Amino acid sequence: MLDKITPLILTYNEAPNIARTLESLRWASEVVVVDSFSNDETATIAASFPNVRVIQRAFDCHRNQWEFGLKETGITTEWVLALDADYIVTTDYINEIRDLRPVDDTSGYRARFIYCVSGKQLHSGIYPPVTVLYRPAAANYIQDGHTQRISLNGRIEELRSPILHDDRKPLRRWYESQKRYTKLEAQKLRAACPAELSFLDRMRRWPLIVPPLALFYCLIVRAGILDGWAGFYYAFQRTLAELMLSLYLIENRRSN
Repeated sequence: MLDKITPLILTYNEAPNIARTLESLRWASEVVVVDSFSNDETATIAASFPNVRVIQRAFDCHRNQWEFGLKETGITTEWVLALDADYIVTTDYINEIRDLRPVDDTSGYRARFIYCVSGKQLHSGIYPPVTVLYRPAAANYIQDGHTQRISLNGRIEELRSPILHDDRKPLRRWYESQKRYTKLEAQKLRAACPAELSFLDRMRRWPLIVPPLALFYCLIVRAGILDGWAGFYYAFQRTLAELMLSLYLIENRRSN
């Protein structure tokens, strides 16, 4: 099935990550990279791979960027593998999708992830499964808070093999991103009807409850203490992100 799949990647200043991601995609006849006019070496690195086609588009929102990549870049294969620039496709994953024999009403496949810190795989990662392999004819993207989610017509199946999430960008970039993401997420949580939210998101609407729970969950429930320094680093990142979200929620309440 590999010859029926086009990997699609969005990038912006992903020079620390993009080469490793593209190395794991050398099996693909073509990889489409939609770059948001990076001002580092991202586009140059991507274009150095013979199977990569780089298209640049100014970023407005995640939903529009994915829709552009999906529908306006000339992808003609039956399947698309939608990846972030810090996703590494494992050998087991490649072998699994090579042997897939999807039935007609299967529109997509959901993959689980192993979170990495500087290349170390964590037991404690809480990165959720994502539908990454799908038929573009059945797909549309919807803006959801700070990011996007895919809407598919048809059945979504689960894959056994994981993808690695291994972001090597500096902590400063992570922090700047989280400031934007948590502000948008706070706006989404405040505007949403509670009945439409998941149990976790309903909890997150109450400031300062989830941050200590996130630390406990990552370190103790998910055994992050066994991951050494990388486990503590990840747990503190997740706790800080939830604390920033709580602060934005408090700010929103005070301004209303």
